Amino acid sequence: MDAEHLSGAGNRLLQSLSVPDREAAAQIMAACPTIEVGAGEPYFRPSLPPAALLIVERGFVVLRTAPPCMDRSIITCEAGPGRIVLPPAAEEVLVGLADSQLVVIPREALDALLALPGVAGTLLEQLAATLTEKQEAIGNFGSTRHIDRVRRKLLQLARNYGRVARDGVRIDFPLSHGVLAGMVGSSRETVTRSLDELQRNGFVARRGHSYRLLVSPECVASARAT
Repeated sequence: MDAEHLSGAGNRLLQSLSVPDREAAAQIMAACPTIEVGAGEPYFRPSLPPAALLIVERGFVVLRTAPPCMDRSIITCEAGPGRIVLPPAAEEVLVGLADSQLVVIPREALDALLALPGVAGTLLEQLAATLTEKQEAIGNFGSTRHIDRVRRKLLQLARNYGRVARDGVRIDFPLSHGVLAGMVGSSRETVTRSLDELQRNGFVARRGHSYRLLVSPECVASARAT
C-alpha cells in the first residue's frame, strides 16, 4: 500500500492531523503490512503478522470469543473503516462481516507514530472511543429484557457506523441474527423474536442483512445517555 492511497482511504484516522504529521504518519503506515480478510473468514492470532494494533482500512470486522463457561460465543469488539482493533487474544478469533482490509501496526511502527504528537493524540482518542464502546456493550448485558439489549445495540451501531438517509438511519454492513446475538449475549432465536417485535413496533426495518432504524438522527445521537 502506498502513502498516497493510505492518505486517501485511511483519512478517517488521519484527516484531523496537520499536513506534516499526516504525511509522516502515512509514510509510516504505508510501510506496514496489510491483510485481506474475506467475509466470514476467521483469523486467529498465530495466523496474523506480529502486531501492536490493527487499523481497519475498509470493510467491517469483529472479535469473537467462546468462554468455557458459556454454550455460545460472544462478540467482544466490532470495528469499521478507520477504527482501531487490538489483535485477537489467545481465545479470540477475528472475523470479517464483509470483505475487509486491515493495516497491521507492528510495535516499532507504533513507536514511530507515537513520536508524532498529533498522531499520538489521535490514537489516544481512537483507543478511548474503543474502550467507551466496550464499556457500553458490557453495560448492555445487564439488561434482563433481551429486546432492550437488541434495541440499544442497534442504536449504538447506528451512532458509530450509521448513515443518515431520508427514511431513517441505515446500518449497511452485514448484520445477521447470529452476529447480533453474539453482540448482545443472547441466543439467535431470542434475537429473531426481539427483531420481529421491534419491526412490528416501527423501530426498525430490515432488508437482507442490513437494517434501517426508523428514528431521527437526534434520537440515535442521544441514545448513549439513555
